[in-house]
This record gives sequence, structure tokens and C-alpha cells, in this order.
Amino acid sequence: MKSLENLLYLMTRLRDPQSGCPWDLQQDFKSIVPHTLEECYELADTIEREDFSHLREELGDVLFQVVFYCQLGQEQELFGFDQVAQTLVDKLVRRHPHVFPDGTLRGKVADASPSEATIVENWERIKQREREEKARPGLLADIPLALPALTRARKLQKRASRVGFDWSGAAAVMDKVREETDELQEDIERGNPRGIEEELGDLLFSVVNLARHLKVDPETALRQANRKFERRFSSMEAELAAASRSFDGLTEEQMNRLWEAAKGRTAGDSNRE
Repeated sequence: MKSLENLLYLMTRLRDPQSGCPWDLQQDFKSIVPHTLEECYELADTIEREDFSHLREELGDVLFQVVFYCQLGQEQELFGFDQVAQTLVDKLVRRHPHVFPDGTLRGKVADASPSEATIVENWERIKQREREEKARPGLLADIPLALPALTRARKLQKRASRVGFDWSGAAAVMDKVREETDELQEDIERGNPRGIEEELGDLLFSVVNLARHLKVDPETALRQANRKFERRFSSMEAELAAASRSFDGLTEEQMNRLWEAAKGRTAGDSNRE
């Protein structure tokens, strides 16, 4: 692919010690991690807003992060782009025996595909074997600490559920949410800051569990709620500006009326911006 060759060549030029970009030359594996996370969030935001006219650009930005890491790996004689791509191919072939039955990329399936439950079971079994080969046998061992807390909570719960450590259903989790809410209320009434933090964490963890049982991604749900709040708050600001007013001096009752009016104006909005 000529376009990929051009991208890899561009990266070598950016990192050329003599004629490269000073900023790019200063970077290392750790320094570009924040940029990688930012680009991934921008990609997710673009998809959630269904802003498909900019999706190609955002995908390119994420791809550039991968190419950057590969260039650093090549310079340190650790790995290059080809090795990264082949490692990915090998792993996906290994994890999809229902597609590649003989363990090769060109293998074909002769019989009907297995059920989704069987596919998931095989996937987890293969991943567990990979964890053991990496000397990280614990069921939760490879869940990254750097994940957003809501996402990591969901992954911890989902992984534990593989061995049956789970609630029976959403109704049981709702009871747990109520229990954690009551415990939080008790610590609030006692004025116990450490207890409040702990119980609030337990409540959030339980809410994530509820989202998982309802098949809702908590990060996505919260991002949508954030955008909804932004739209409504911006509508409040616009109404005040039209009346040459500001939030200064407004009573709680006046703010509540503005908020309810904003909810009415944005009730038909989609989550797209």
C-alpha cells in the first residue's frame, strides 16, 4: 500500500536527527501517551456524534500514534511496524479458531459457525492461556490501571462474572444500589469524610454493575449525559444573554425555572452535536 509506505516514510523524516521536527525528536514512549489518549477520545466523540465527515481524519490521527510508537521501537531496535502488524494478525488468528480452524490465516471453516456463547467462551479461555504464558495468571491481572475508572470497573465485573461471581440480574443490582445509597446517607449524616468517599465509590461501582446488567456502557452513558447537560446549560446562558442578564444574583428558584425551560427547549434534541 503506497499510502502506508508514505506514512511510514513521513514518520522517519519527522524523526530525522538532522532535518526532522524538533518537537517530534523530543518525544519518547511516555511523552506521547497523553496525546494518544486524547486522539482516541476525539475519535470516540466523533463516532458518538455521528460526525462521519471528520471520521477519516480522526482515524488518521489515531493511526499516526501507532506509527509514532513503531518508529520509536524501530530506533531502539525493539520492533517495527511490520512486527506490530504481524503480532496482531497472529493474535487474532489464534483467538478466532471458529474462523481460522487450522490456526493459519488462509484456513477455511468447513462446518457451520459455533454459537456466540461458544465463541465468547473460547475467546476467554484463549486469553486466560495467554495471561498464564505471560506469568500473569490472575483473572484480573491484565486489566490496565490507566483505564478510565468507569470502564475499568465494568471490565473487572465482567471478568469476574466469567467464573460465576456476579449478581443474578438487574433487579438484584438495583437492590445493591439502594443499599449503597443508604450507607452513603448514613456517613453523610455522621459527617464522616473518609466513609463518604468509600461509600460513594461503592455506589458508583454498583451503578456500573447495573449498567453492565442492562447492557449499557457506563462511559458512553455518562458522556451522553455530559453533552445533554452542556446543551441545556448553554440554552440557559443564551436565554439570560437575550435578556441582558447573567447568573449573578439569581435565586435557586429562578435557576430551577430556567433549567426546566431549557429542558423543554432541548427535549427533542438527539445526542449529536
